[in-house]
Amino acid sequence: MTDFRSETSVGARIKVARRQRGFRTTRDLAEAIPGGNVTAAILENIESGRKADISVSQLLNIARALGVPPTMLLAPIGRPNNELDLPNLSDDFDGMTAAEFDCWLSATPASSYVPGLAVERFDIDILASLRELGTLRREVDRLRIVRDVHLTSGDPELSASTAEIDDRIDRVTREAARVSGLLESAGLIGIASEPAGV
Repeated sequence: MTDFRSETSVGARIKVARRQRGFRTTRDLAEAIPGGNVTAAILENIESGRKADISVSQLLNIARALGVPPTMLLAPIGRPNNELDLPNLSDDFDGMTAAEFDCWLSATPASSYVPGLAVERFDIDILASLRELGTLRREVDRLRIVRDVHLTSGDPELSASTAEIDDRIDRVTREAARVSGLLESAGLIGIASEPAGV
């Protein structure tokens, strides 16, 4: 079976991914997308290449329904060194590979994409810090669950390890507060008030 990630156009990638994800027809996929901005006819036109320009909302709705990261529909990620094959892009994208495109689109720091402007590097750093903050907050939640399981287990050895877990929770919480402070100083609003116990 063909891997959708190696196909040479957005339409072909969507068509193969649709079939691999169990949607036999474009109608089946269209029915799985609420909102009505992606019909079976639109999908048929995209898959056949008759519709080259897809709205952002259509692309995101299709990717979500297929359970596929949008980048894998936009670029031939199965051939990471191939040039980007999206139509109607400016000359700025000439020579950009699928891997570089993914790094640019996901704002991955220290990757195969090298930002040309300092302001772009700054924005990539902000996005990396936001991801780090989310990871730290999930780790605090995970550690609290582990601590609660240890406390309620009735096992004296596990109960004795809660002080070590509390120490780890404290360290991760402090790091999350530091990252949150950096993000707020960069102009992001409401970072400290985010849910998740940090």
